[in-house]
Amino acid sequence: MESAALDVTHWVGRTETVHDALAPAQALAAAAMFDAPNVTGAVGDAIPALWHWFYFLPHAAHGTLSVDGHPARGGFMPPITLPRRMFAGARVRLHAPLRLGLAAERRAIIHDVTRKTGRTGDLAFVTVRYQVVQNDVLCIEEEQDIVYREPGAPVPPPEVRPWTDVPAGTASRVLHADTRLLFRFSALTFNAHRIHYDREYAMRDEGYPGLVVHGPLTAMLLLRLAETQEAERARNEERTIRSVASFSFRGVAPLFDVAPLRLLATRDGDHARLEAQGADGGVALKAEATFAGA
Repeated sequence: MESAALDVTHWVGRTETVHDALAPAQALAAAAMFDAPNVTGAVGDAIPALWHWFYFLPHAAHGTLSVDGHPARGGFMPPITLPRRMFAGARVRLHAPLRLGLAAERRAIIHDVTRKTGRTGDLAFVTVRYQVVQNDVLCIEEEQDIVYREPGAPVPPPEVRPWTDVPAGTASRVLHADTRLLFRFSALTFNAHRIHYDREYAMRDEGYPGLVVHGPLTAMLLLRLAETQEAERARNEERTIRSVASFSFRGVAPLFDVAPLRLLATRDGDHARLEAQGADGGVALKAEATFAGA
């Protein structure tokens, strides 16, 4: 249990600025991972929504990584000692597209640090606010929620059950987030957290039944389903495809590589309700997307 004497609330207000040239290489690699052949990687092209997560990456020296693969605590993020760290959710507003091959900067500020006690023990929540600027234009505003917690009880393997029927008007996709996909996403985000690629560590040290599917990966897969649905609607209505104006997601339960998952997208006007379900039919991640109006 984390010592109450370790007060990290003074980290609120700490800032960080990161510059990135938005090289096409990451976008082309992401396009291969997502089977998105329409991404050409040409300088000046707009990068798809949420693909800024493949840029502005931390570059911690290998010798500073913790046993779990995360960078050592401290620096910009507060030195919270609770061992389990998760990217639990985010809220993103997309004001203007980021362009490949053009310099951009991401400004970050620690907005809040709070502590709670839940059914699994002590928890700490860190909310970080970001602004991504290119050519003096504010392109993206984002809030990310990072959760730290105590080790919990071992997680049993998911029970595979038949999914319920897909409601009329809801787009769906069933997929298996296998080791190849998890490895590629970890590589593209320079994420060394071992629960996503080291099966022995994930099962022995953290008590999971297999490799853990990244929350942001699931969120991006959901948004891609919603974008595919939007493209189909645009073709049927003979209009221009609308861009994503906002996106938010919240993790509910972990997903693992040992069983398939199902993605659902339900459209209501310019708003899409998104949901990722585990093999047992339970909700693992909820998200919402809004498309720019005509």
